[in-house]
Amino acid sequence: MRALPSLAFLPAALQLSTQSRWLYVLILPWLVPLVSYFLVGRAYWQHLGSFLGTTLLVWLLASLWLWGLDRATNVVVRRFPGLAQTVTRVVLIALASSVLSAVFLASTAGLFAYFQPFGSTLSLQKIISSFGVLPQVRAWLGEEVGLSLSPAGMSLLLFVVDFVVILLLAMVYEIFYSLNRWKESKLNIEHLRKVSLQGQLQSLKNQINPHFLFNSLNSLSSLIADEPAQAEKFVDEMAKVYRYLLQTNEQELTPLAVELSFIDSYYHLLKTRHGTGLQLEVHVAEEYLAHQLPPLTLQMLVENAVKHNVILTNRPLRIEIKTTPTGNLRVSNNLQRKTTRVESNHVGLRNITARYQLLAQTAPAIEAGPDQFVILLPLLPYVPSRP
Repeated sequence: MRALPSLAFLPAALQLSTQSRWLYVLILPWLVPLVSYFLVGRAYWQHLGSFLGTTLLVWLLASLWLWGLDRATNVVVRRFPGLAQTVTRVVLIALASSVLSAVFLASTAGLFAYFQPFGSTLSLQKIISSFGVLPQVRAWLGEEVGLSLSPAGMSLLLFVVDFVVILLLAMVYEIFYSLNRWKESKLNIEHLRKVSLQGQLQSLKNQINPHFLFNSLNSLSSLIADEPAQAEKFVDEMAKVYRYLLQTNEQELTPLAVELSFIDSYYHLLKTRHGTGLQLEVHVAEEYLAHQLPPLTLQMLVENAVKHNVILTNRPLRIEIKTTPTGNLRVSNNLQRKTTRVESNHVGLRNITARYQLLAQTAPAIEAGPDQFVILLPLLPYVPSRP
């Protein structure tokens, strides 16, 4: 018997993904003894040394086969990750399994035929002349099972067995992949909801915090003595702002007309404080007023513009809200950034993007140029709820 080559590289084959570890439970317990018997014959069952040695060697080779299949499957999954690409992914995984299975069986049979370890009588001449494994399998089926098959029938049976194994491999990988995608989708939705809730809370904090309230009350105080009618109007608009903030906290969508009405009240508070240094222009086509968007979206954008830009009478900050022919809402402002650094964690923009993702809608497009900041918000058609 010839000396076996070094198998020092084979422990790396044991480094498998979760789904490949499951294949050990589903496939190797019956595949390894079956292949071992085909390669060695009756000596496999009759001698303990032959049984242990053949089982260990075939198990290591099968582990290397699963390792290669795992790597090939990962390549296919990275190339075709979508659920809509399931058919393509399964077909390619099945093809990869077929090729690697053929390589595994051919190389294992060739190894045993060349070195003839553990009492194997298989030879290269037998494989070449008569597909040498088949006579042993036919004899075993005839003697032990009582099933007599022709050479063609034997080939067909092995083909069916190999096809079942390959199909099982593809199904196991696809089941694990679909479960992982479902778990990732659930986690992503929960993450988006968390971000959205954090944004809503941050928006409420920004408006209820002492700084905003102090500025609003300070503006109100200056109006009470000099312009009581304006002071009354200011109180009404301030009440509308806080009422809207509290009422929309749990809503996913709000009509554009309602959001614009809120922005009008919010702008009134800002305008009272900043005067002619702040200008807002709204040009919205009437057919889009019933369309919807996440609540407080416009407030966050207006707030960001006011927070990060200089507002002066001779250098007014201009904010424009208008609809586009493609059905988007375009919100823009001229850039005149403050010289002092303003702390920003981009919660507002992240929150807006997260809300659209949570609704499975196209994310807003952001265009930040040297002179202007623009964001395009998709408007969602109103769909009446069924009773």
